[in-house]
Amino acid sequence: MTYTFWDFLQLIGSLGIFIYGMKVFSDGLQKVAGNKLRSILKGMTSTRFRGVLTGFGTTTITQSSSTTTVMVVSFVNAGLITFLESTGVVMGANIGTTVTAWMISIFGFKMKITPVAMVLIGVFFPFMFFGREKLRNLAEAMMGFGILFIGLDFIKNGVPNIEQNPEMFMFLDQFTEFGFASIIIFVIAGTLLTLITQSSSAASAITLVMLFQGWIDFPMAAAMVLGENIGTTVTANIAAIVGNVYAKRAARFHFVFNIVGVLWMLALMQPFLMGIDSLMGYFIPGAESILHATDEIGRANATLALSLFHSTFNILNVLLLIGFVPYIVNFIKKYQKDKEGEDSQHRLKYISSGMMSSPELSISQAHKEIKLFAKLIDKMHFSMEGLLSNKLNKKSQFLKKIEKREGITDNIELEIAEYLTKISSENLTEGGSRRIRGMHSIINDLERVGDIYYQMSKTYERMQNEGTNLPQEAMDKIIQLLDLTHDAIRQVRQNLDLEVEDIDLDKAVEIEEAINKCRDELMTYHYAQLENNVYSNKVGFVFLDYINRLEKIGDHLFNVNEALAGVKVKAAYEEVLEGNK
Repeated sequence: MTYTFWDFLQLIGSLGIFIYGMKVFSDGLQKVAGNKLRSILKGMTSTRFRGVLTGFGTTTITQSSSTTTVMVVSFVNAGLITFLESTGVVMGANIGTTVTAWMISIFGFKMKITPVAMVLIGVFFPFMFFGREKLRNLAEAMMGFGILFIGLDFIKNGVPNIEQNPEMFMFLDQFTEFGFASIIIFVIAGTLLTLITQSSSAASAITLVMLFQGWIDFPMAAAMVLGENIGTTVTANIAAIVGNVYAKRAARFHFVFNIVGVLWMLALMQPFLMGIDSLMGYFIPGAESILHATDEIGRANATLALSLFHSTFNILNVLLLIGFVPYIVNFIKKYQKDKEGEDSQHRLKYISSGMMSSPELSISQAHKEIKLFAKLIDKMHFSMEGLLSNKLNKKSQFLKKIEKREGITDNIELEIAEYLTKISSENLTEGGSRRIRGMHSIINDLERVGDIYYQMSKTYERMQNEGTNLPQEAMDKIIQLLDLTHDAIRQVRQNLDLEVEDIDLDKAVEIEEAINKCRDELMTYHYAQLENNVYSNKVGFVFLDYINRLEKIGDHLFNVNEALAGVKVKAAYEEVLEGNK
């Protein structure tokens, strides 16, 4: 035996180069995709078939089914999509992950890709220093593509040679003599390999290399691929441990769906493999049977056949089971029950649970969480309006709701800020960095709005305890200004639904002017009331406190609109107002 521990370390290093290349390639593709990736994800909420296409497209771009499924789990966890809507995406991710195997089997074994990879890196390396961000991202993806195949070539050379190391082959070969039990053994081996590498793509590459080098035959390689389909579900299930019941259900669905697919494939393994063999013979006339390939050309064809097996199995599994999805969903709901009171509210602890997919997807997810933040502020406004107008005579209930929601806003700001900080540690595009800075500003302003509503509620509570009340006319004036701040909240929520380029600040400026004008009118009214002794200075201080705080809410909401649009217009707007005086 000539294979040493030093050779083994070189093999591990080769695998590291391959995985690193895959990561660089994946990150580069995601940056190139940018907003298009977010557009693809919008298809999630459509039919199951559109969900399948969404999952396929996202996994093809991210080059990782684990990324897609973890992202789906986090979206379900945050209440952004439903459990049922997530099922199509998970099924599509299974098909999308086979694209990597095709790339490896075509470029890695059917042609000498290493010289081409080196040329590719040489051509695109200079673009890493260009000013245009898109060119830099494309260069990053292409260099990752090159590194990936250099790593694959190192793996091929690092795997022990059978002729020089017959003991290793004999050790492996002894597990192939138990008939159907051998298939089960290699399914388990494929599962473990995926768990160890934490990448189904890396596990597929190792399986393809073992097949190409003659370490295992085609049926055993196919069994390992089935095991890798099971292993890839573990990552999402680990991510769901800290999630709510809906996230756990989405992860369990991925596991159950893949397990069911592996079970029916095991029952039909022999005829299915013979069918793949016949298809290869049809497309490559005169080629050696892939089931008994001995020469290098035959083993290279076998790697293509393994990719065909992988794709055909996953496509058929989707077609066979897509009609049974509601039954699988009901089964999982019975198994993963929703405990009374648990998860009844979607809280933002989800995005700080470490379930990060890619920077672009994470930014998109954070944006959706901010939309929920704005919705919470809208609810606080409703409670404040009910309090001041004494709607339904539920003062104590409104006070409790405002206090509770103010505490939630503090947690939301902290958790989103921590999540944004995590994203910032990734390799972001310039546009992504700008968006994150804007989001930090937005959550700070929204949290301040929540604080102000809470402070107003405490002022109201103190007035009630002291038996001090504003005259009804004065309270009507306050509610008039309160309505204008509600217009500002609605404008923020509307802009949160738009893309940056579609946001028009004219309406925001119009509302800000209306708030300031109303504030000025109420100040004049306030001094007139004092001069005419309509109310006391003590009552007047409360009136003044309300209008100043509401005007401050308008300022914070205007800041949010500015951050969403990515421009600063307030300074220029104030200069115009100053010039008009």
